[in-house]
Amino acid sequence: MDEIQLRAGTAEDWDAISDLIGFVFLETLTAEQSATEGSVFEPERSIVAVDGEQVVGHAAAYTRELTVPGAIVPAAHVSLVGVLPTHRRRGLLSQMMKRQLGEIAAAGREPLAVLWASETAIYPHFGYGMAAQVMRIDAMTRELGPPALPTDGYEGKLRLVKPVEAIGDFAKVYEQLRGARVGWSSRDERWWKFVLDDLESQRSGATERYGVVHDTPHGPTGYALWRSKDGWEAHGPNGETQIREVIAADPQTYAALWRFLLTLDLTRSARAGYLAVDEPLPHLVSEPRRLGATLSEALWVRVVDVAGALAARRYLTPVDLVFEITDPLLPGNTGRWRLTGGPDSATCARTTDPADLACTVLELGAAYLGGTSLATLAAAGRVREITAGSAAAASAAFGWHRLPNPTETF
Repeated sequence: MDEIQLRAGTAEDWDAISDLIGFVFLETLTAEQSATEGSVFEPERSIVAVDGEQVVGHAAAYTRELTVPGAIVPAAHVSLVGVLPTHRRRGLLSQMMKRQLGEIAAAGREPLAVLWASETAIYPHFGYGMAAQVMRIDAMTRELGPPALPTDGYEGKLRLVKPVEAIGDFAKVYEQLRGARVGWSSRDERWWKFVLDDLESQRSGATERYGVVHDTPHGPTGYALWRSKDGWEAHGPNGETQIREVIAADPQTYAALWRFLLTLDLTRSARAGYLAVDEPLPHLVSEPRRLGATLSEALWVRVVDVAGALAARRYLTPVDLVFEITDPLLPGNTGRWRLTGGPDSATCARTTDPADLACTVLELGAAYLGGTSLATLAAAGRVREITAGSAAAASAAFGWHRLPNPTETF
């Protein structure tokens, strides 16, 4: 390791970083793809490992917000992590991840770090806990029985749009809902363009991305993004709808958008990811089994500042418990912390009082968004219940009205 140096990245490093990321993720990035990724790159938050003049490792973070139960908090969105295969097994990834956590903690702006893990065995080593899942569907639309058309004075209309020309409508709806949807990340203009980017090289034979806005006399209340993929067989048309995002402010909008997407002409199937585990859709179709729903791990949370993170969110039920936390990478988190809070406010401070629950910072991160139960972690032996009943009380408090719904990878 003596010949390998870690340093802050610069804008001039981007081409080498892009090549490295394409290599380690088994993809040759086109110039267009590299430019798209580079449009949200923050050099000042980039950690580069160099061997001589060669970039051999990299880790980055984006400056964004994350919706958590009852609040929106700054969260380092970790991404673009990789090491060239010629330099693996030397502890380089560990050095970069530890340096990144130290920098986030020292800056004191973000009590959380979050990421999507390509290899799920890696990030628990650095205190990341699996905090949210997503539901994916592979639906047989002709056997599904789509949602019924809204009634009871329904005044909505659907309007086809070119996504890049409708950012204003999309952003208006997204921002109205963001504060209540745990797992959503902030999107400024750069991030909207990134999310809507529609490179032909990424379509895998499908059409360009389409958009539809749900309008009402009071303004837009939802939108959807999708592609279509042509398909024919001996029995006739067999097209597929590839759904990227469905955002709805109310049940009528939700039903109207899903009915539209599941009944497009010449299609017989629909795929979607990034759906909430408690998505309402299975309750609106006549044959929910035909949705072909599966679950997949999604967002991983790393608590960087225990006191700041626990005080930032809100709690479904009143809570007054002492947590004994162990954090070998950020020792400032290790110790006993009294959490007192409820639906309207919360405080968290060091204490010498006896602990009610004991765990590492990983389990705290896993439970933080309300998607993983502390009682379940206790049943797995990952959380130690010291005071009888404290795991159940903590689980009730850390839960939320809806499960987390990560809407995008980053």
